[in-house]
Amino acid sequence: MLSYRHAFHAGNHADVLKHVVLVLTLEYYQRKDKPFWYIDTHAGSGLYRLSSAESQKTREFAQGIQALWNAKDVPETLQPYLDQIRQLNPTPTLQNYPGSPWLAAQRLRPYDQLRLFELHPSDVKHLGNNLAHDKRVYINQHDGLKGLLSLLPPITRRAVTLIDPSYELKSDYADVITTLAKAHQRFATGTYLLWYPVIERQRVKQMVKALQQTGIPDILQIEFCPSADSNGLGMTGSGLFVINPPWVLASQMQIALPWLKQTLAAADGHSTVAHLQG
Repeated sequence: MLSYRHAFHAGNHADVLKHVVLVLTLEYYQRKDKPFWYIDTHAGSGLYRLSSAESQKTREFAQGIQALWNAKDVPETLQPYLDQIRQLNPTPTLQNYPGSPWLAAQRLRPYDQLRLFELHPSDVKHLGNNLAHDKRVYINQHDGLKGLLSLLPPITRRAVTLIDPSYELKSDYADVITTLAKAHQRFATGTYLLWYPVIERQRVKQMVKALQQTGIPDILQIEFCPSADSNGLGMTGSGLFVINPPWVLASQMQIALPWLKQTLAAADGHSTVAHLQG
């Protein structure tokens, strides 16, 4: 259960999709002066060096953030995300990639807060080194799905939650839906981002069906697959189910995804932006 290390995958196409959606969602929440929480159930270490042995072993970032680094004619909707990558890499060379906690910490205001969960002992140590100095940040070495439920409803009555387990265990696919349904019962107005990998299409269909059966009314599915579906031979893409999405998010991603498909040379791929029907 603790064998997964995100350092091997930092900056890949799945990170790009996940973090674009996250940054746009946080940007939308900042339009109101009222404080909010950012909750991350599987925070990782928060910051990754692309020159590390882990990143260099897989070089997944080459088909992700590296392809975007020197891209031209970037759509305006992607600028907030890329601006944060540039902030972390002030030189012309792409060297570092942020995890979701770092991205959130840069965007949140002094009166907002971050609640971060991470189980892996090495990653939670690095997470502390990277972000524990920030007084807005609370780090827990705890099961993030259980930890999430203990925080709801937040005292701010406003929160963005990212749920992105490794899906190492096949039970994770069902567990995240169960947790999300319970979370929505406790705090129905929060925005939840549930990330999923596309490895076997049937599993994604099962997640869609299970979500529809929860009765949660406002669910946006955003998916980007650089490669065509395969029979479980690796991750061909990824997606997010967004509960209570910002009203502008669908139109923003309808602009962003075709550009990503072209920039990442995903000729065989496809994308989806659609509201689930109950």
